[in-house]
Amino acid sequence: MPAYWIARVSVTDEDAYRQYATRATEAIAAHGGEFLARGGRYVALEGPARPRNVVARFPSVEAAETCYRSPLYQEALGFAEGACERELVIVEGVA
Repeated sequence: MPAYWIARVSVTDEDAYRQYATRATEAIAAHGGEFLARGGRYVALEGPARPRNVVARFPSVEAAETCYRSPLYQEALGFAEGACERELVIVEGVA
């Protein structure tokens, strides 16, 4: 079953966040992830909005969680800490 990694982000340090994004892209690809949405246009209909929204599809919840916990992604995450405010969830898709 596919899974979706959904991040809602407000960037506070563009340079550090760019370092994070470059490294995170490598980690996500290494775990079978592909981006479906990445910071494009959005419409907030309910709740607080974040200006950057990212959706990546993975082969499974396990693959997405393994990516998050991987050394490569954890290294990338070090650049995001203090450079943004965000929420991140993994959601299982439907068949």
